[in-house]
Amino acid sequence: MRSIAGLACGAALAALLAACDEEELNYPIPQMPHVPEKYTNDKPSSVFGEGGLDLFGGPTKKPGEGEGGGIGVNAYLWRATLDTISFIPLSSADPFGGVIITDWYTPPEARNERFKLTIFILDRQLRADGIRVSVFRQVRNENGDWSDAPVDVKTAADMENAILAKARELRLTDTANKG
Repeated sequence: MRSIAGLACGAALAALLAACDEEELNYPIPQMPHVPEKYTNDKPSSVFGEGGLDLFGGPTKKPGEGEGGGIGVNAYLWRATLDTISFIPLSSADPFGGVIITDWYTPPEARNERFKLTIFILDRQLRADGIRVSVFRQVRNENGDWSDAPVDVKTAADMENAILAKARELRLTDTANKG
Protein backbone atom coordinates (compact mmCIF):
# COMPACT_ATOMS: atom_id res chain seq x y z
CA MET A 1 0.00 0.00 0.00
CA ARG A 2 2.83 2.41 0.84
CA SER A 3 4.40 1.95 -2.58
CA ILE A 4 1.08 2.72 -4.31
CA ALA A 5 0.63 5.88 -2.23
CA GLY A 6 4.23 6.91 -2.95
CA LEU A 7 3.74 6.24 -6.65
CA ALA A 8 0.53 8.30 -6.67
CA CYS A 9 2.27 11.21 -4.90
CA GLY A 10 5.18 11.02 -7.34
CA ALA A 11 2.80 11.04 -10.32
CA ALA A 12 0.92 14.03 -8.91
CA LEU A 13 4.18 15.91 -8.34
CA ALA A 14 5.38 15.11 -11.87
CA ALA A 15 2.06 16.32 -13.31
CA LEU A 16 2.31 19.51 -11.28
CA LEU A 17 5.85 20.19 -12.48
CA ALA A 18 4.92 19.41 -16.07
CA ALA A 19 2.17 21.99 -15.85
CA CYS A 20 4.74 24.67 -15.08
CA ASP A 21 5.72 26.64 -18.13
CA GLU A 22 8.89 28.65 -18.63
CA GLU A 23 7.10 31.76 -19.84
CA GLU A 24 6.56 34.46 -17.24
CA LEU A 25 3.09 34.67 -15.79
CA ASN A 26 1.76 38.20 -15.47
CA TYR A 27 -1.10 38.20 -13.04
CA PRO A 28 -2.80 41.53 -12.37
CA ILE A 29 -2.00 42.98 -8.96
CA PRO A 30 -5.26 43.39 -7.07
CA GLN A 31 -5.82 46.89 -5.73
CA MET A 32 -6.99 47.01 -2.15
CA PRO A 33 -9.73 49.64 -1.75
CA HIS A 34 -8.41 50.85 1.62
CA VAL A 35 -4.83 51.47 0.43
CA PRO A 36 -4.28 55.07 -0.74
CA GLU A 37 -3.23 55.22 -4.37
CA LYS A 38 0.05 56.99 -3.57
CA TYR A 39 1.20 53.87 -1.64
CA THR A 40 0.55 51.40 -4.45
CA ASN A 41 3.23 50.44 -6.93
CA ASP A 42 2.81 48.92 -10.38
CA LYS A 43 6.48 47.93 -10.58
CA PRO A 44 7.62 44.65 -9.06
CA SER A 45 9.18 45.36 -5.68
CA SER A 46 11.92 43.82 -3.62
CA VAL A 47 12.03 43.10 0.08
CA PHE A 48 15.23 45.16 0.21
CA GLY A 49 13.90 48.27 -1.58
CA GLU A 50 14.29 49.59 -5.11
CA GLY A 51 18.03 48.99 -5.45
CA GLY A 52 18.06 45.61 -3.74
CA LEU A 53 20.57 44.63 -1.08
CA ASP A 54 24.10 45.89 -1.67
CA LEU A 55 26.54 43.82 0.38
CA PHE A 56 29.78 45.18 -1.07
CA GLY A 57 29.24 48.94 -1.22
CA GLY A 58 28.26 50.95 -4.25
CA PRO A 59 26.74 54.33 -4.90
CA THR A 60 25.45 55.90 -1.72
CA LYS A 61 22.57 58.26 -1.27
CA LYS A 62 22.19 61.04 1.25
CA PRO A 63 20.42 59.89 4.42
CA GLY A 64 16.78 60.76 4.27
CA GLU A 65 16.61 60.47 0.49
CA GLY A 66 15.72 57.38 -1.50
CA GLU A 67 16.72 54.27 0.40
CA GLY A 68 17.49 56.30 3.53
CA GLY A 69 20.97 54.93 4.15
CA GLY A 70 20.18 51.28 3.43
CA ILE A 71 16.77 51.04 5.07
CA GLY A 72 13.42 50.98 3.30
CA VAL A 73 12.06 54.14 4.93
CA ASN A 74 13.15 57.72 5.51
CA ALA A 75 16.27 57.64 7.68
CA TYR A 76 15.39 60.86 9.52
CA LEU A 77 11.92 59.61 10.44
CA TRP A 78 13.35 56.25 11.51
CA ARG A 79 16.07 57.77 13.70
CA ALA A 80 13.73 60.43 15.13
CA THR A 81 11.20 57.74 16.04
CA LEU A 82 13.79 55.65 17.86
CA ASP A 83 15.13 58.75 19.65
CA THR A 84 11.66 59.96 20.65
CA ILE A 85 10.53 56.62 22.10
CA SER A 86 13.92 55.64 23.55
CA PHE A 87 12.44 55.47 27.08
CA ILE A 88 10.03 52.68 26.03
CA PRO A 89 11.35 49.13 25.52
CA LEU A 90 11.02 47.86 21.93
CA SER A 91 9.20 44.67 21.07
CA SER A 92 10.17 44.74 17.38
CA ALA A 93 11.57 47.10 14.77
CA ASP A 94 11.48 46.49 11.01
CA PRO A 95 13.54 49.09 9.09
CA PHE A 96 12.54 47.64 5.71
CA GLY A 97 8.81 47.69 6.39
CA GLY A 98 8.93 50.79 8.57
CA VAL A 99 7.13 49.33 11.58
CA ILE A 100 8.17 49.81 15.20
CA ILE A 101 6.25 48.10 17.99
CA THR A 102 7.01 48.86 21.62
CA ASP A 103 6.49 46.70 24.64
CA TRP A 104 4.15 47.86 27.39
CA TYR A 105 5.44 50.90 29.29
CA THR A 106 4.23 51.93 32.74
CA PRO A 107 5.02 55.55 33.62
CA PRO A 108 6.61 55.89 37.08
CA GLU A 109 3.98 58.45 38.13
CA ALA A 110 1.01 56.25 37.09
CA ARG A 111 1.61 52.65 38.19
CA ASN A 112 -1.96 51.57 37.36
CA GLU A 113 -1.83 52.33 33.66
CA ARG A 114 0.42 51.28 30.81
CA PHE A 115 0.92 52.20 27.17
CA LYS A 116 2.03 50.46 24.01
CA LEU A 117 2.85 52.10 20.65
CA THR A 118 2.80 50.89 17.08
CA ILE A 119 4.49 53.30 14.70
CA PHE A 120 4.27 53.09 10.92
CA ILE A 121 6.70 55.03 8.73
CA LEU A 122 4.80 55.25 5.46
CA ASP A 123 7.07 57.19 3.12
CA ARG A 124 10.67 57.49 2.00
CA GLN A 125 10.36 61.28 2.07
CA LEU A 126 10.31 63.44 5.17
CA ARG A 127 6.65 64.45 5.08
CA ALA A 128 4.02 65.14 7.72
CA ASP A 129 1.81 62.33 6.43
CA GLY A 130 4.74 59.90 6.35
CA ILE A 131 4.21 58.65 9.88
CA ARG A 132 1.29 57.16 11.82
CA VAL A 133 1.27 56.34 15.52
CA SER A 134 -1.25 54.05 17.21
CA VAL A 135 -1.40 54.26 21.00
CA PHE A 136 -2.86 51.52 23.16
CA ARG A 137 -3.66 52.03 26.83
CA GLN A 138 -4.58 49.67 29.61
CA VAL A 139 -5.53 50.29 33.23
CA ARG A 140 -5.27 47.94 36.18
CA ASN A 141 -8.56 47.10 37.88
CA GLU A 142 -9.08 46.34 41.58
CA ASN A 143 -8.28 42.63 40.95
CA GLY A 144 -4.89 43.54 39.49
CA ASP A 145 -5.89 42.57 35.92
CA TRP A 146 -5.18 44.84 32.95
CA SER A 147 -8.09 45.97 30.78
CA ASP A 148 -8.17 48.13 27.66
CA ALA A 149 -8.95 51.80 28.17
CA PRO A 150 -9.68 54.67 25.80
CA VAL A 151 -6.82 56.86 24.59
CA ASP A 152 -7.12 60.56 23.90
CA VAL A 153 -6.83 61.10 20.12
CA LYS A 154 -4.47 63.99 20.82
CA THR A 155 -1.90 61.56 22.30
CA ALA A 156 -1.10 59.93 18.95
CA ALA A 157 -1.03 63.32 17.18
CA ASP A 158 1.34 64.72 19.83
CA MET A 159 3.65 61.73 19.40
CA GLU A 160 3.61 62.13 15.58
CA ASN A 161 4.42 65.85 15.95
CA ALA A 162 7.28 65.14 18.35
CA ILE A 163 8.78 62.60 15.92
CA LEU A 164 8.41 64.98 12.97
CA ALA A 165 10.05 67.84 14.91
CA LYS A 166 12.98 65.59 15.84
CA ALA A 167 13.30 64.38 12.22
CA ARG A 168 13.45 67.97 10.95
CA GLU A 169 16.07 68.78 13.59
CA LEU A 170 18.17 65.78 12.50
CA ARG A 171 17.93 66.82 8.85
CA LEU A 172 18.94 70.42 9.63
CA THR A 173 21.90 69.21 11.72
CA ASP A 174 22.97 66.86 8.94
CA THR A 175 22.66 69.59 6.30
CA ALA A 176 24.64 72.05 8.46
CA ASN A 177 27.42 69.51 9.01
CA LYS A 178 27.74 68.77 5.28
CA GLY A 179 27.48 72.34 4.07
